[in-house]
Amino acid sequence: MAQRIEAIVKPEMLVWAREGARLDIETAAKKAKVAPERMKLWETGEARPTINQLRKLANAYKRPIAVFYLPEPPAGLGFQAMRDFRRLPGDVATNESAELALEIRSVASRREVALELIRAIDEEPPDFLLTAALNDDAEVLASEIRAYLGVSVDEQISWKSGYDSFNAWRAALEDVGVLVFQSVGVRLDEMRGFSISDMPLPAIVVNNKDSVNGRIFTLLHELAHILLREGGICDLYDENEIEVFCNRIAGAVLIPRERLMAEDTVASKADGMTWSDGELQALSNKYGVSREVTLRRLLSIGRASASFYGIKREQFQKEYSTHNNQGGPVPQYRKALSRTGRSFVVLVLRAYRQNYITASDVSDFLDVKLKHLPKIESAVFRVS
Repeated sequence: MAQRIEAIVKPEMLVWAREGARLDIETAAKKAKVAPERMKLWETGEARPTINQLRKLANAYKRPIAVFYLPEPPAGLGFQAMRDFRRLPGDVATNESAELALEIRSVASRREVALELIRAIDEEPPDFLLTAALNDDAEVLASEIRAYLGVSVDEQISWKSGYDSFNAWRAALEDVGVLVFQSVGVRLDEMRGFSISDMPLPAIVVNNKDSVNGRIFTLLHELAHILLREGGICDLYDENEIEVFCNRIAGAVLIPRERLMAEDTVASKADGMTWSDGELQALSNKYGVSREVTLRRLLSIGRASASFYGIKREQFQKEYSTHNNQGGPVPQYRKALSRTGRSFVVLVLRAYRQNYITASDVSDFLDVKLKHLPKIESAVFRVS
C-alpha cells in the first residue's frame, strides 16, 4: 500500500484559499473527492489532507501548491482585493461569482508567472512609462497614446475586419509591455473587462463573450485605467468620474477628433443633427468601433444632440443585451493563444526552450494539453 504523506499546512490557509475561490465546503469537498465532514476537519486543524489531496485543492482553487505552505494568508501583491468600479464609493460590495473570482486570481497568477519567467531567462520586464491624470485633455492624451502604441489612423482604417482590428490593438499593447488576456467563463453582464495596473507588466482582461468591437473599446478603456494607475473591475456604463474619463479617452483614441471632423458625412451635417443607422454604421465600420462609440464621439464634437444620443443609446443597449457572440468550433491551440495572448505564450515557450520550465509547466501555464504544444509553437514562431 502506498504511504500516506500528510501535507503540513495551516488550517487557516485552507480556509483562506477556499473562501477566495468562492466555494462552499460541500463544493470544495466534491472537487477534492472527500466527504464534507473530512474537509471541515482539515479546516479546523483536527486532521490534515494528504499531499495528493492538497494538489486537488490547489487545482480546484487555482492556487500554486506552494502558497498553502505560507505561515499566514498573503496580503501583498497579486492577492489584494480588486477595486470594483461597478460600485460607487461607500457602497457595500456585492459578491463576485466564483467564475469572476477565479478569473481575477488566474490573471494575477499568470502575471506573476510572467514576471518570474522574465527573470529566469535573465531579462528585464519592459517599463510602461505613459501616465495620465483625470484633468488631462482627452484629445491630447489620445494622441499621445496613439504615438506610444505606434498606431496611425491610416493603419487603423486599413484593417479589414473587426478581428483584425482587435488583434492589431492587442499586439500594439503587448509590444509596450501590457499583458492582454481574454476571459472565457465569466458572464458578460457581470464583467466586460478589468485591469491590473501594478508595474511592471500591467494586465488587461476582456470578455470573449463580448462583440469584437466591444472588446476593442474595452481594451482602450482599460488602458486608460492603467495610465491612471487605477486598475479594477469596470462597468463601462457607470457614470462615476473615473469610468467617464476612461470612456472618453477610449473614444478619442479610436476616433480622433480631427479625422472625424474631416469625414464628408460629418462635415456636411449641421450642429445637433440626427443620424440614420446607416450613416452611423458606415463610420463605425471604417474605424472598427460600435455605433454607440461613434455617436458618442459625434456628440462630443457637437455633431449630434444630447436628446438624440439618449434615444439611440437606449436602442443600442437593448440590442446589445441580446447580443450573442457564438462562433463556430475553434481548435484548442487557438483557444490557448486567444485566451493568454501571444506575448505570454512566447515568454512561456522561450523559458521552456531554455529548460527553465518543463512541458508539464507549459501545459499548466497555458491551460492546454501537451498534444497541442507543437501547433502552438508553430503558430507563434512561424514569423520569428
